[in-house]
Amino acid sequence: MLDTLLIRLDESITELFGQWNLWTSAIFTVLVGVLTYQIATRQDPDTHPFILARQAHGSAVRQPGESSVYRSPAAPHGMPLNAGLNVKDPGASKWSRGRDGDLRDVWRQAIAGVQEDGPNKGATGRILTVLGTDKTIEHPLADVTRQINLIGQHIADQGGNRVAIYLPNSVELLATLFACAFYNLTAVILPFDEPADAVLSMLRRSAADTVVTAPGSFPFDAVAKSYPSLRQLIWVVDEGSKHLDWNEIPQGTGGSVSVSTWQEIVNDGSVDAGKELPPLEGQKEPRDITVFWKPRPGQQEEMVRFTSANIVSGIAAQIFAIPTAQRMGPSDLFLPADSLANTHTLVLTLAALFSNASVAFNSVAAQADDLAVSTRGTVSPTILVATPAALLKTHQESLARINSSLVARIRHRLQVRKLTQHGVLPTGSSNNNSKLRLILTAERVGAGTPLLSTAVLTDLRAITGARIVYALTAAKVAGAATQTLFFDYRVLEGQQTHFGPPLTSTEILFRDMGEWKTTDEEGSRGEIIVRGPSVSGGEAALGVAGKMRDDNTLAYV
Repeated sequence: MLDTLLIRLDESITELFGQWNLWTSAIFTVLVGVLTYQIATRQDPDTHPFILARQAHGSAVRQPGESSVYRSPAAPHGMPLNAGLNVKDPGASKWSRGRDGDLRDVWRQAIAGVQEDGPNKGATGRILTVLGTDKTIEHPLADVTRQINLIGQHIADQGGNRVAIYLPNSVELLATLFACAFYNLTAVILPFDEPADAVLSMLRRSAADTVVTAPGSFPFDAVAKSYPSLRQLIWVVDEGSKHLDWNEIPQGTGGSVSVSTWQEIVNDGSVDAGKELPPLEGQKEPRDITVFWKPRPGQQEEMVRFTSANIVSGIAAQIFAIPTAQRMGPSDLFLPADSLANTHTLVLTLAALFSNASVAFNSVAAQADDLAVSTRGTVSPTILVATPAALLKTHQESLARINSSLVARIRHRLQVRKLTQHGVLPTGSSNNNSKLRLILTAERVGAGTPLLSTAVLTDLRAITGARIVYALTAAKVAGAATQTLFFDYRVLEGQQTHFGPPLTSTEILFRDMGEWKTTDEEGSRGEIIVRGPSVSGGEAALGVAGKMRDDNTLAYV
C-alpha cells in the first residue's frame, strides 16, 4: 500500500515538473511574492476588536422613563468619576494620592516641567505666537509668569473683580485667565469678533467691570457710553502701535474708565517684579470662569459658569482619554485652530500645557474654517484642534486632488483598506505635514456644526496620516461629553456617524423625549443627559435626542 502511494506521488511530481514552462514560473513567482509581502508587512490591529465592540458599560438598574446610566470602562459604576489631576505637592510620597488641583496647578506644572523619571525629566514646553507665514515669536515661560503676576496685581489694585477677556487666540488671553486664577478674580471669556450689540449684551449679562481686549476689535465708544459699569480697560497693543496714545478716554464717558495698555503694565514694573507666583498655602479656591456658548446664527449666546473643579475634571479626562504611549509631552507642538472661547478647545489647550507640550497660537485660527490658513507659518504641529467645517473643506479639496491621479486613487484606497479592514493607521500620507499625529474635533450640540461621517473621518485619516478623535460637546460640559476612542477607525454604512463613549469625567443616560423612549425592542434612546464633575451644576440636559448603538457608542437618533 505504501509503495503504491509513493509511486503515485512520484508520478504526479514528475508530471508536474514535466509541464513546467515560463508561464508557470511567472505565476509561481507572483504567488510567492504576494505571500511573502503579506507575511512581511502584516501588522496587528492598533487595538483589540473586542474593545471597539463594547465601548461603554450600562448600569444594572434604570429609573422609570430613563435608560441605564452609561460610563467609560475606565470609570466603572460604584467608583467616583475622574475629578482631578492628581497633583503631588513637593515632598509628597510618589505612592500617595495627589490633590485634584485647580487652574493654578496647570501653570505651575507647565513651568516646573516633567516630574516623572525618564529622559524627559525636567523638560518644559514652549509657547509660540505665529505671525503671518514667516515669523514666529517664542515667549519664555518666565516672561509669561511675570505677565500673569503684574496683570493680575494691577487689576486687583484697581478694584477689578470680573474680568472680560475679548481677545483672539493669544498668549495674552492665556495669561489673563491664569492671572484671574492666581489673584482671585472672575474670568469672563467672550467669543471674539462679535457685533457691538452682542458684546454689550454679554458684558451686561456677565456684569464685567474690567475688559482686556485688542484695539480695533472692541467697540470702546459704544461700551463706554452704554455700559456705565465698566471701570477698567486694558489694551493689548501690537508692536506697530505702541507709539500711539491709548490712554485717551472718549468724550462723554465722564473719565470713569481707567485705560492702560498691557505693555505699560508689564514694562513699568521693576525687572524683578512678578517673577515668583503667589504661594499655594492660604490661597482661596479660584473663582468661576464664565463662558458664552455660541448657538446657531441669530440666537443669543448662552452664558455658562464653570467652577475651577469643572475645568480641571475636563482636563484630567482629556489627558486620560489618550493611551499612555500616545499622550502629549515635550516633543509635541499643540496648535488650537479653533477659538479658545470654545471650552472644548480651551480644556484641550490647558491639558497640553499640563502635559508640558509646546503650544502655538495663531490669531487667525479662530476665524478661519480653513486648515491651510490656520496652520500656515513656520511651525509644524503634531496635535491640532480643528473645526468640523475646516476638516470638511480639507476633505473636499484633498479628494479632488486625489481623484485627478490614478496612482493617488489607488494609494488612497489601499490606505483606507488598511484602516478599515486591518485596523492599522497607514504610516505614509499625502499631507506634507508628516509630523501631524492627532487631530481633535467636535460636534457642538445645537450650534449647527456640520456632521462628519465615519467615511469622511477615515478618508481624512488616510489623507493626513493622523488619528482623529471626534467628540460631542455641549454648553454646560467642560471639554467633551463623549468622544470616539483613539484607535477607532471603523466605517459605518452610509453617512452615519457616532460620538464614542463617555469620558472618565462624565456619565450619560437617555430620558424619554416624545416618540424617543427606552424599550427592550428599540434599546436606549431619548434626550441626552450628561452628569459628572466636569458638568456645570453636575447635570445637563442637552435638548437633543440620541441613542446608544449596539457597540455602546452615542449617536443622534
